[in-house]
Amino acid sequence: MHPTTTHPSPALSPEAAPTAPELLGEALHDEVVRHFTAKPGAPDAGHVTYQVRECLRYLYLISRHPDRLGGLFLPVEQDIDEIWHYLILQTREYRELCEQRLPGGHFIHHRSIAYDAYQSAPGRERAAEEALRWIPLYTAAFGPFDEHALPHWTVVRFLHDELGLSLAEIAALEG
Repeated sequence: MHPTTTHPSPALSPEAAPTAPELLGEALHDEVVRHFTAKPGAPDAGHVTYQVRECLRYLYLISRHPDRLGGLFLPVEQDIDEIWHYLILQTREYRELCEQRLPGGHFIHHRSIAYDAYQSAPGRERAAEEALRWIPLYTAAFGPFDEHALPHWTVVRFLHDELGLSLAEIAALEG
């Protein structure tokens, strides 16, 4: 499979999606950052703030595009999934986030699968195709991936680090 490169169209300009503190509220946002910076060997608050941002961007995209992204494998790193798990445990706030603050207005369920099952399905080619679906949707909502987002999106990091694509070239990919 070869990704197609095009120039971004005007229709893919950022949609001015809400920020992480706007989606969570300042108090919960700060609580999440404090929780993850308090762990032994944790990154600094600035790095965790970007992790929270990317987790909420992930949830925003799932909420906005359930028909295109529902049921796909998680294209983000484990640190983002851990933040999602933490948010789920704040049951009232998580329900409010999903149903009132995210664009789809529906509860976003999480289902963990065993590592073995993740490795065996859906196959490398299909997993790559699914992961590439996220890129144009992300750039339409938030603009191009930046250096703070790069470490958290598995396929984007692979395209950048292993294939040598610039962040601008990645932003121009079509899913």
